[in-house]
Amino acid sequence: QVQLVEFGGGLVQTGGSLRLSCVASGSIFSINGMGWYRQAPGNQRELVARMTSGGITDYAESVKGRFTISGDIAKDTVRLQMNSLKPEDTAVYYCHADDGSIEGYWGQGTQVTVSS
Repeated sequence: QVQLVEFGGGLVQTGGSLRLSCVASGSIFSINGMGWYRQAPGNQRELVARMTSGGITDYAESVKGRFTISGDIAKDTVRLQMNSLKPEDTAVYYCHADDGSIEGYWGQGTQVTVSS
């Protein structure tokens, strides 16, 4: 089992910045990638950004150039720096750990609200 704890999130005005952090514990040897997803009310959960243990990153088109994922998979931490935030970025953000299984592991989620 892997446990994920997220930090950060909150309320920010349009154009502002926030930083999310996620720390994994437990069976961390099984993790080969970590990332962030988000879910807005009425929408499906969607990928925001992810990175592999080899440092390869992948971003949703809507956040490219504004968000940056970083971290150290070996140390089981991942961060998401979010700049130039827009109201449409408002969602619950979830940390995810990929262990090669279909589901992987999910954090409890942290709310990000961008006011216009």
